[in-house]
Amino acid sequence: MNPNPIRHALLQRQVTVGTWIQIGHAAVAEVLANTGFDWIAADCEHTDMGPAEFAAVARGMHGRGSVPLVRVRENDTLAIRQMLDMGAMGVIVPLVNTPEEAEKAVRAAKYPPAGVRGFAFHRGNDWGVDFTDYAAQANDQIAVVVMIESKQAVENIDAILAVDGVDGVFIGPYDMSGSYGIPGQTGDPIIKNACTRVSEACAKAGKSAGIHVVIPTPEGIAEALANGFTFIAVGVDTIFLDQGARAALAVARA
Repeated sequence: MNPNPIRHALLQRQVTVGTWIQIGHAAVAEVLANTGFDWIAADCEHTDMGPAEFAAVARGMHGRGSVPLVRVRENDTLAIRQMLDMGAMGVIVPLVNTPEEAEKAVRAAKYPPAGVRGFAFHRGNDWGVDFTDYAAQANDQIAVVVMIESKQAVENIDAILAVDGVDGVFIGPYDMSGSYGIPGQTGDPIIKNACTRVSEACAKAGKSAGIHVVIPTPEGIAEALANGFTFIAVGVDTIFLDQGARAALAVARA
């Protein structure tokens, strides 16, 4: 099993830059992986991507330098296990509000005795060719990131970060704003303060905080770094496609 530089970076609070993929096709993953992203996360929560589509995405990324991660559809043991079996090197688990929910996510991602993941031949261990080595190393190489998307999660952040096996968190400011009763107002001081609370807790715990800079600008990246975020997502494949197409059309019609 190859070492996972993203888990190491999360635990060392080193800056990594990745992106999201919502189009579940290997060609899209190939193109994005060729650009040099440290990691690429397939979004299975907000798309129709399932294990088969993610397996294709992971194949497209293979050998191109970007680490394949996946945001699972929910904090579900089977969903987490399936995506790891299909080749994910880390899971991003949505809507984790309590330390008990964080522990559930970790246990789904770990083989016994640390967890409940089932042993099998699968794509992640080259269909059994790498079975023994993968089984021995997976618990140390698979990254687990939980999403902080609610007022309850912010209030429980220290306890969530204290769960052994949680390597970092990823903030969802928009969902968080709804939880605070101000949906969409991600720039409100209440949400800004909540995000700061999370990033400061991560620094104290020695774990990484992540955030999505949807439309990346130098100012936006600088702000994220200044606020202590080190696990940074920029853009998404659908936006890249839209912006590139619009820019080309604008030039052609100028």
